[in-house]
Amino acid sequence: MTQARSGKAGPAQAGGPLAGAGRAAVARLRALRGRTIALAAGAVAVVGALVVTGALLSRHDDRPPIPDTRARHYTETDACLLTGEDGITAGTTSGTVWQGMQDASRTTHARVSYTQVTGEQSVGNARPFLNGMLQRSCDVVLAVGRPETTAAAGTAPQYKKVGFVLVGGGGVGGNVTTVRPGDGLRADVAAAVRRAVRERS
Repeated sequence: MTQARSGKAGPAQAGGPLAGAGRAAVARLRALRGRTIALAAGAVAVVGALVVTGALLSRHDDRPPIPDTRARHYTETDACLLTGEDGITAGTTSGTVWQGMQDASRTTHARVSYTQVTGEQSVGNARPFLNGMLQRSCDVVLAVGRPETTAAAGTAPQYKKVGFVLVGGGGVGGNVTTVRPGDGLRADVAAAVRRAVRERS
């Protein structure tokens, strides 16, 4: 009985290490196969990315380049336009004055803005709009339109530190400049604003 049990146990013991080695070999093969698949997948992803990048870089695009969106660095000087009910509509005197102000802003880096007189187009109604601009600390005030220029001319003596540019209107004082409408208005306004900004910088 004892010999029979010994005889049956022998083959099991002999096969144990072989079976373990086989299982280990299979596990290694599976691990290698998994790493190989992962490496292959990574390589395919890299190649795909390179192909897409190359296609995007080599693509011909006829669209104009996107302009630089970085904000312009402005000074602390403000040039403000007081205009009538037409605002800064293209083709109007106020529109041309606004273009001249923008030209001056590109070289002086002064901030430019405008205020449109709404409601009754009169000197009395223009004054509150003008006062609002002066309260916002406008350093240079431009006025277009008879009510606007009349209001600005009457206010200028009270604000000696502010430069006034009156388009088509008269005014006196060292801080008042008169610009005539017509040909060359845009350039004349730009020059007047540059001069007024320099004097107050």
